[in-house]
Amino acid sequence: MTNALTTGQLPRFVEFYVLAGALVISAGALLLMGFNWGGWIFVSIIVYLIGLAALSTVAENRRKAVDRIVRSLVTIAFLLAIAPLISTLYTVTAKGIGQLNWAFISQTGGAVFNAETLKVTVTSGALQAIVGTLEITGIAALMSIPIGILTSIYLVEYAQPQQWMARTVTFLVDVMTGIPSIVAGLFAFALSTLIVGPKAFSGFSASVALSVLMIPIIVRACEEMLKLVPNDLREASFALGVSRFSTIVKIVLPTAIAGIITGVMLAIARVIGETAPIFIAASFTDNFNSNPFSGPMQTLPVLAYTGYKFPSQDIAASNASAWGAALLLILIVVILNIVARIIARIFAPKGAR
Repeated sequence: MTNALTTGQLPRFVEFYVLAGALVISAGALLLMGFNWGGWIFVSIIVYLIGLAALSTVAENRRKAVDRIVRSLVTIAFLLAIAPLISTLYTVTAKGIGQLNWAFISQTGGAVFNAETLKVTVTSGALQAIVGTLEITGIAALMSIPIGILTSIYLVEYAQPQQWMARTVTFLVDVMTGIPSIVAGLFAFALSTLIVGPKAFSGFSASVALSVLMIPIIVRACEEMLKLVPNDLREASFALGVSRFSTIVKIVLPTAIAGIITGVMLAIARVIGETAPIFIAASFTDNFNSNPFSGPMQTLPVLAYTGYKFPSQDIAASNASAWGAALLLILIVVILNIVARIIARIFAPKGAR
């Protein structure tokens, strides 16, 4: 006896069955012509889509067949989009995990010359790069976050859409969003040269470059988050006689705090891995320098770049340091995002927790 509710439907996991069959058929066909991983995946996708469309059309109907094909295409597009991310994470982890140890984190890398043996020993260390990354990014965040949040508050809460000031600020933010990172580095280095003098490499100069890149991201993210706050909350506050400033501080910002913190973290994650502006404005060094206002500073992305571009006599050690610095940078970004999520959850309104 057939069930009317399941009549004309394919089995629940039919997509997996068809996919397995497509993989086997395409592998068998390519073995005869010369196996290739890229060709195998491509042919398998084509066979899978054709087979699923044929089965669904025959057993179900054209409408369900189109639905299954579209869902399959969306899934394939998603997998293709995350494939480079997964590949990058796997490669960095596989090549950097062997270098990531306490000695690498806690000591300064560089070349040491032994006068007795006349040998140069290359030590792997990223302490100077870790300190430089945190200081440069932290100073850039201290400069960018207040400017970005206050600008977004002005655009959403105070400015009228047709005011020339609002239009000008919006236009400038859009222009800053498209500025190449190397241009920001050149701007910061030129500004530092005019103020201090030639070859004025410093961590603060690199922070200025990163701040130029961070501000438009923070403004755009915070602006959208503030727009999502219901106007009913503002009007209820105004009806009780609360000033606009108090409404923004006590009603609007706490409601949008989770989105604002997310936008700030996106901006930090965007600039913490920048190489070109820091390389231009702060240069690089193997010496430990924690003073952001004097002398070159090293950062993790620049350490990863110079480890490949300018290796020492021990090329293998330089390459290993580069992979270790890349993995350490990813871990720092992950930790910062976790901390931001915790902070956003703590300060979010009670109804949103």
